[in-house]
Amino acid sequence: MASNSFFMEKARQYCAYQERSIFDVNKKLSGWNIDEATKLNIILNLKKENFINEERFATAFAIGKLRNNKWGRNKISYALFQKQLPELTVQIALNAIDEDEYIATLKQVISSKKINEDNDFVRKNKLVMYAKQKGFQPELAWKVVNNEL
Repeated sequence: MASNSFFMEKARQYCAYQERSIFDVNKKLSGWNIDEATKLNIILNLKKENFINEERFATAFAIGKLRNNKWGRNKISYALFQKQLPELTVQIALNAIDEDEYIATLKQVISSKKINEDNDFVRKNKLVMYAKQKGFQPELAWKVVNNEL
């Protein structure tokens, strides 16, 4: 079996490539068939060396998902909880999202959706449902659809 320093170096490279959560790193280490004590040791060292910082990861994740995937706060929040991040860390990440950029993204998501519907209420409802699927809050989507924002 390879030495612990070998796995430590591989883990450093894995974390240096892009921001990672402890959940992601743990999954990767499990794939390398490392015993629990060694995994814990590697994760603690990565945290100490600042290769893993969950707050930094969560913030980068949230902003990236908004900008690249056009996700709303609800979907981002759900994805962060899937990575077993604490509530406080998730809230910090969601608060890091610029409100103007968030509204602009929501407007872009809604304007990009083409719905052939004569009934105005049904058309607006479908737009709000689409925004909701993307993770945006329905009350915010209604404001955008009704040109209140």
